[in-house]
Amino acid sequence: MSRVTVLTNPLSGHGNAPHAAERAVAQFQRRGVDVCEIVGTDAAHARRLVDEALDRGTDALVVVGGDGVISLALQALAGGDVPLGVVPAGTGNDHAREYRLPTGDPEAAADVVADGRTETVDLGRIVDGSGAVKWFGTVMAAGFDSLVSDRTNRMRWPHGRMRYNVAMVAEMSRLRLLPFRLSFDDGPEVRTELTLAAFGNTRSYGGGMLICPGADHTDGLLDITMVHSASRTRLIRLFPTVFKGTHVNLDEVTTKRAATVHVDCPGINAYADGDFAAALPVTVSAVPSALKILVP
Repeated sequence: MSRVTVLTNPLSGHGNAPHAAERAVAQFQRRGVDVCEIVGTDAAHARRLVDEALDRGTDALVVVGGDGVISLALQALAGGDVPLGVVPAGTGNDHAREYRLPTGDPEAAADVVADGRTETVDLGRIVDGSGAVKWFGTVMAAGFDSLVSDRTNRMRWPHGRMRYNVAMVAEMSRLRLLPFRLSFDDGPEVRTELTLAAFGNTRSYGGGMLICPGADHTDGLLDITMVHSASRTRLIRLFPTVFKGTHVNLDEVTTKRAATVHVDCPGINAYADGDFAAALPVTVSAVPSALKILVP
C-alpha cells in the first residue's frame, strides 16, 4: 500500500471515531503510506467524496467507524478492484468480528491495511420492488428486530442504547407471528408465519449475536434463520442462546441455505448491516467474490 483514502464517520462509537482516525493516520504515515482523509457532512456527501476518491485512484478505501459507514463504502466498492480496509470504531463492529480485525487498537488496524493482504469474499445484494440495489456485508433481517429498529428510529427519547431497549420492550408487548412468503432459489412460494427471518452472508449482527452461526462468507450462499414463536417467554429465553449460536437447535427455529430468496411480508421493512435497507418485498442474494477486504 502506498496511497489510501480514509473515510471517517465522526459519530461512530459515540464520537470516538475521529480520535481513532487520527491514530490510524499517524500509523500510516509512520509506515510511509500517503493518506487522503475524507469526512462527509451526511451520507450522500460522504458517498460523493468516496466516488471522487475512487475516480482519482487509491490503493484502498479505509473506513473508520462501525458497520453503518462500512455499508456506505460497500455501495461504492461492490464488484470493483479497490479493497476495503477497516479501522473498527463503532458499537457493533460485526464486520471486524467476522474478519478478525483488531478492535480498540487503531494502529494495529492500520498495520493490517498497510501490510496489504486481501481476501476475496461474498456480499449480500438486496433488490427492491423498484429495482434499486443495496449491498450488505453481514446480515439482512426482517420481522421482530426490524420492527424494533423502526420504532427506535421514530423515538426521540431516551438517547443511546436505552432507546433501543425501550423499543424492544414495546415491540415485545405486541409480539405476534407475521405472514411471510418466501421463495428459495426460484422454487415454489412458501407461506409461513414467522417472528423474524435473518439472511446471513456472515454469522453475526447486532454486536455479536450469532444469528446465522453456520454462515460462510465465501460459499456463494446465504444462511437463513427463521424463528417461529409468538411466545414472549420463549423469545426472551432464546435471546441469550443467540450469542452462542445454539438457538438453531431449538424447535422454534429452522434454518436453510440458498443463493437467492424472494421475501415478502406486508408492512415489514428489511434492515441490513444495522441500517434500513428496503421495504418488503425484496429479492436478496449472495454474490460470490464481490469484495476484496484487507485482513490480518
